[in-house]
Amino acid sequence: MKHAELIHELIAIFGADRVLHKHNELVVYECDGYVAQSGRPRAVVFPETTEEVARVVQLLHREKIPFLPRGAGTGLSGGATAMNEEVIISLVRMNKMLDVDFENMRAVVQPGHVNLQLTKQIAKRNFYYAPDPSSQSACTIGGNLAENAGGSHCLKYGVTTNHIVAAKVVLPTGRVVDFGAEFGDAVGYDLLGLLIGSEGTLGIATEITVRILKKPQAVKTILAMFDRVADASETVSRIIGEGIIPAAMEMMDQLAMQAVDKSNYHVGYPLDIEAVLLIEVDGLAAGVRAESEKIVDFCKEHQVRQVKVASSDAERALWWSSRKMAFGAMGRISPDYVVQDGVIPRTKLTEVLQRIREISISSGLRIANVFHAGDGNLHPLICYDASVPFETEKAMKAGSDILKVCVDVGGSITGEHGVGIEKIEDMRYLFSDAELCTQIAIRTIFNPDDLCNSGKLIPKPGRCSEMKHTSSIIKQQLEIFVDKSTKSASHSM
Repeated sequence: MKHAELIHELIAIFGADRVLHKHNELVVYECDGYVAQSGRPRAVVFPETTEEVARVVQLLHREKIPFLPRGAGTGLSGGATAMNEEVIISLVRMNKMLDVDFENMRAVVQPGHVNLQLTKQIAKRNFYYAPDPSSQSACTIGGNLAENAGGSHCLKYGVTTNHIVAAKVVLPTGRVVDFGAEFGDAVGYDLLGLLIGSEGTLGIATEITVRILKKPQAVKTILAMFDRVADASETVSRIIGEGIIPAAMEMMDQLAMQAVDKSNYHVGYPLDIEAVLLIEVDGLAAGVRAESEKIVDFCKEHQVRQVKVASSDAERALWWSSRKMAFGAMGRISPDYVVQDGVIPRTKLTEVLQRIREISISSGLRIANVFHAGDGNLHPLICYDASVPFETEKAMKAGSDILKVCVDVGGSITGEHGVGIEKIEDMRYLFSDAELCTQIAIRTIFNPDDLCNSGKLIPKPGRCSEMKHTSSIIKQQLEIFVDKSTKSASHSM
């Protein structure tokens, strides 16, 4: 299909005001929050219903035109970047809360519903939505589903997959199916679990049922400043080892603290400390008081310079704003940066931070560290200047080297940001060619022509042809199961 014919068909579905196709209109859709690579889409469309998503996917599938779903564009691994001149299916207008059931602690939202807005809408009844990525004021529930987003409070409450119970999904062929179950576990294999974190390669969620929680009776927030990173790291292990699971346990190093203190969220961190811990406990008032007192004592036993409990909601809000704005604050000290997302065992924090420091020295690039210390999810921020020749490449290599370190100590290459295009080759640190071929075989069942977000998440193995028979058997078996599991929920469009 010629480009002009495609645009004509898209306008027939959406109307001219919901189709972007001119050069100047497409520039802002060239990348997401990962700016090191970019690609211009051939068009951007804005559906408002499941039916419209299905219609455009059916058109694109029929004409073999690549496409990808996009939320708010806050992703940090290039998952929403059009690398194959895709048609971007922007879900930002599908932003409604469709239903809320406080008695059964459920809400149904469209994928473009902003994360923080959900909590604000249900706060009047003393409820909230637990996953809280740093970008929660802008990121969408659909994007959170695609990346399996976490956040500061995932230590106690879990990541997105622990809070989504069902979803209506448009498959890459245009077929509409329902995954999961509003209550209880879905019968058979966990197809919803497969969808969450698949980075838009298995389908497009158009209605999402989430679990909402009652706000805790009490909250205590503790700020602890340490002269040495090792003391802060040992404090983290001590708290968890004593059986206390805080709602959140965050750490920032010296460079990160300097950046946020230059922003509008000035806390006044001493210039010579190496680390700060932000720890929050919640629950019943009596238990929270006892746990916070124990945590303060543990900090003192590990040579903390200063430790204090927030004396007001305003002070607590300032501390959290300082932490959540850390990524954006890096612009105060560096023209460009790339943020990594490795995961390690908590007990390896001191060792890994030392190896990151060595990578910083060898690369000649400053690296700040902001991370979810409680669950070992690191976010090294690699500072560079894209205008300096070869510095972007140095930053990318430093990031890959850090991920290799994470895998070497028993961790992973991503905890919540996804793989996208940024870390796609780093998947080889974790998976053999046989394992990658199996993943591709599974993806092919849902995305048979590889039109939906092609080239993301899974690198192409070099030996898939040798494993063709095995992959074919896996594909046939899964196709039978998926067809049986989704047939009763499917709708003819």
